[in-house]
Amino acid sequence: MPQNLTSYQQQTIHRNVLDNGIVVLAVENPAADIIATRIFLRAGSQWEPREKAGLSNLLSAVLTKGTEQLSSIEIAEKIESVGAYLSADAASDYFLLSLKTVSRDWPQILQLAGQILRSPSFPEAEVELERQLIIQDIRSQKEQPFSVAFDQLRQAMYKNHPYGVSVLGTEDSVSQLSRSDLEEYYQTHFRPDNIVISIAGRVTPEEATEQVERIFGDWLPNKTPLPTKILPSVPFQPYQIKKPQETKQSVVMLGYLAPSVQDAEFAGLKLLNTYLGNGLSSRLFVELRQKRGLAYDVSSFYATRQSTSTFITYMGTAPENTNIAIDGLRAEVERLASSSLSEDELQVAKNKLLGQYALGKQTNSQLAQVYGLYEILGLGIKFDDQFQQDINSVTPEMTQAAAKRYFLEPYVSLVGPAEVIN
Repeated sequence: MPQNLTSYQQQTIHRNVLDNGIVVLAVENPAADIIATRIFLRAGSQWEPREKAGLSNLLSAVLTKGTEQLSSIEIAEKIESVGAYLSADAASDYFLLSLKTVSRDWPQILQLAGQILRSPSFPEAEVELERQLIIQDIRSQKEQPFSVAFDQLRQAMYKNHPYGVSVLGTEDSVSQLSRSDLEEYYQTHFRPDNIVISIAGRVTPEEATEQVERIFGDWLPNKTPLPTKILPSVPFQPYQIKKPQETKQSVVMLGYLAPSVQDAEFAGLKLLNTYLGNGLSSRLFVELRQKRGLAYDVSSFYATRQSTSTFITYMGTAPENTNIAIDGLRAEVERLASSSLSEDELQVAKNKLLGQYALGKQTNSQLAQVYGLYEILGLGIKFDDQFQQDINSVTPEMTQAAAKRYFLEPYVSLVGPAEVIN
């Protein structure tokens, strides 16, 4: 029977744990006649062997292409006949099955999701087709300067850590993947005690839990313990990586190793990212594009990661401005360590970040995604409120201390005409 009921924050989030270990999160939001569901699994690319990189992504591509009872065409017809949405995705830190439909059809679509999760058939022809499509996608990315710059930066920073490889995998690794690899990965990770089901929409928490219990309650957990994840360390060895490519612009990226989402300095670095590279009013955009005209595109991003993350700034610039772009990006980042933000600058960053955070929880799909993500990452549903409190409590001194700690010598990734980057 369900247990551990938790009510929390302005929206009441009900948390139940079924007897088989499935965690059910439910938020009643009757504003629209839609129910969104996110089914998270503790899987994803960081659970893959290095030589089988791309395995979880391939599984996400073929998971909905057949079950023991239904063909891929029959699955598609069931979804499209009621105008519903269902898809599978793989990320570094989790695997996800997403569905959305009107409340009347939700039990039917959730039942279909249950069949897909519990009895996929992995048809050989579908596996081969999706494998070839992924390889084409990998090859296509090698022609895109931004993707090339990011890929070589990621490999340089993470070395042998799974984050060092794209979720897609590599052309070599994907070429070697087989149906038996998918079955082994599925048997290892797809089990009820490894699942979080997050539901938001026009449904009561009691009804939501009852439906999950009806469809998934008899799914027995595997007696074999879940595999222990042992990740390699991420050494700090910054250097410059270059990739000659005949393009009309150079791509310059600076990368800094940064803390995971569980770290106390996570909030401060999120604010620095907002100040530095978030939007048309950000420091990088104003200083390097508007005032100096150096950038076609300039920004920064700091990924929310379960393990060691990265803080990255980048610029697309005319080839002749490549060296100036490197110096400009470095100067703006290093400035954050040498002088603190003013109270006004920090408050503007807080208002922007918290405003965007609130806008990211407007729809049922967004609510189901946010709460399910926090649960699967091990943060718990209270992190939603804790994060906002942490943001409000950050001081200028705290942001400067974080910058001094993490914005040391950067990894540098360059892609552009050979005569320029060399």
